[in-house]
Amino acid sequence: MKKFKNIAAVLILALGTSLTANAQDTTDSTSKTGANFGFKGGLNLSNLYTEDVDDENGLIGFNAGLFLELPISSSLSLQPELLYSVKGAELTYDNAFASGTAKFRLNYIEAPVLLRANLTDNFNIHFGPYFAYLVDAKISNETDGGSFNFEEEIDNDDLNKFDYGLAVGLGIEFDSFGIGARYNYGLQTVGKERSFLGQSYTFPEGKNSSLSVYATIKF
Repeated sequence: MKKFKNIAAVLILALGTSLTANAQDTTDSTSKTGANFGFKGGLNLSNLYTEDVDDENGLIGFNAGLFLELPISSSLSLQPELLYSVKGAELTYDNAFASGTAKFRLNYIEAPVLLRANLTDNFNIHFGPYFAYLVDAKISNETDGGSFNFEEEIDNDDLNKFDYGLAVGLGIEFDSFGIGARYNYGLQTVGKERSFLGQSYTFPEGKNSSLSVYATIKF
């Protein structure tokens, strides 16, 4: 949580600086009015967190989809996206009974709605909410000896189908090609709250946390 706040504070400060500069130059603000449409895709390093983000058990997934850049001015634009994104967590274990890796995968249709500031012709920062719908979930286990390997789907009714949170990131662009990185901080628990013998519990209790790197192509 502290790490996210530090990153967000720096980028929000830079965004505020860009907004101030944009307000002082109304002539340039109308020079860029064309919308841009493109494709993006890359890798996720994700985890589930409770109180603080734990970077030790990251699951490698992917993200891919479409984005639309809607200029508000020469240095500011709105960027909605529609992505397929694989998140979750991975646990490596080694005990007296077995050793191996367990993976918990969550597959989402994700829709970030981002405010993007072009600090230079090639460099931008972006910040905003994201909303996601759970398509399916799977849990798998691979032991070193192969004696307890399996992959099973999890009933979506056992999990929250909707996720939401905050996204903050940066990008570098060269004409129609670009690269970027983004951090997503989930605000919804993955598991639903339930009761057992009069006691409430949530499983899985964690919320989504993911770092994405990606490339973009504008058409």
